[in-house]
Amino acid sequence: MKPESLQKLKDSPELEPEQHSPGAEKLLSPLAARQEIPITLSARRNVQLARKQVQSILKGSDKERLIVVAGPCSIHDINAAMDYALKLRKLSKRVEEKLLLVMRTYFEKPRSVVGWKGLLYDPDLLGGSQKANGISLARRLMNRINEIGIPCATEFLNPLLAHYLEDGMTYGSIGSRTAESQIHRELASSLKLPIGMKNGMEGDVETCLNATRATRKPHAMFGIDERGQPAILETKGNPFAHVFLRGGRNGPNYHQHSVSQAIEGMAESDLQRPVMIDCSHGNSDKDHKKQAPVARSVIDQFKEGQRAIAGIMLESNLYEGQQSFRAGKPHCYGQSITDSCIGWDETENLILEIAERI
Repeated sequence: MKPESLQKLKDSPELEPEQHSPGAEKLLSPLAARQEIPITLSARRNVQLARKQVQSILKGSDKERLIVVAGPCSIHDINAAMDYALKLRKLSKRVEEKLLLVMRTYFEKPRSVVGWKGLLYDPDLLGGSQKANGISLARRLMNRINEIGIPCATEFLNPLLAHYLEDGMTYGSIGSRTAESQIHRELASSLKLPIGMKNGMEGDVETCLNATRATRKPHAMFGIDERGQPAILETKGNPFAHVFLRGGRNGPNYHQHSVSQAIEGMAESDLQRPVMIDCSHGNSDKDHKKQAPVARSVIDQFKEGQRAIAGIMLESNLYEGQQSFRAGKPHCYGQSITDSCIGWDETENLILEIAERI
């Protein structure tokens, strides 16, 4: 650019702030949302305790227990979700010496093309983005689930929304579509909870190893602060970032070879148990009926001495299978409108079997 052109830019008037378009809706800042719907004292204590328990398992100071993250593919009905949480609480008390149960409370869903994007976007199931009460519903639900003593887990998808949920979450993940994204690696490095970095859509273990290494490092990132202001944020790195194997287009990766590859790649980490395994998605060929055999195979590895495995994830709901999303129309109670899930009876029996076997 010529010097005179630079001078013209210097002499040009300041840009006026861009006005919100008629379709835009202002949100409360993360801080204001936390003040409006605060995490209660009992819920906060549950989050703190459960985070420490997950960290102890990952570090290896708790060598015997496994983490089991179980719950709906996505939360679309808060009443059904609460029913599931109450069942999980009863089951948790029966297996707590062997398993730490954490509930999937996924409020966002990545879409390959289009589809229902989650409670945060469309809480009324009308087929489009609705008013911003999805954030309020999510905060109230995770508050209640924590109050009954069940920890919550979620996938962080939209970086702007992470700060609205972080304080109520025990465990988080970055999904296969976003684990290779620098923005999401920076986000994960800023979160104050254990984060599993999933492998990419192809199923290559190296992708989640790279994502985990990046997440464990400090970053300077563009984002928003707790008051909702754009800011350059300094992250410290997430020492509890670990790999999360979920299979992919190239096939499953829960077998011994892939697990060993992940462990070797995490050799420089101070985590003794840095591998979580998703029994759904690519590891089950998206067939919910294959989740139990995958889980049993993982437990076999654990029993045979592969103690670097920290736990598993199950997609589970009150009723098995999946129903199509129908905008503005009723849906069957307790059944997924996204990925197919195993039903509660199978979930309970499988978790009891796992607890007995280990």
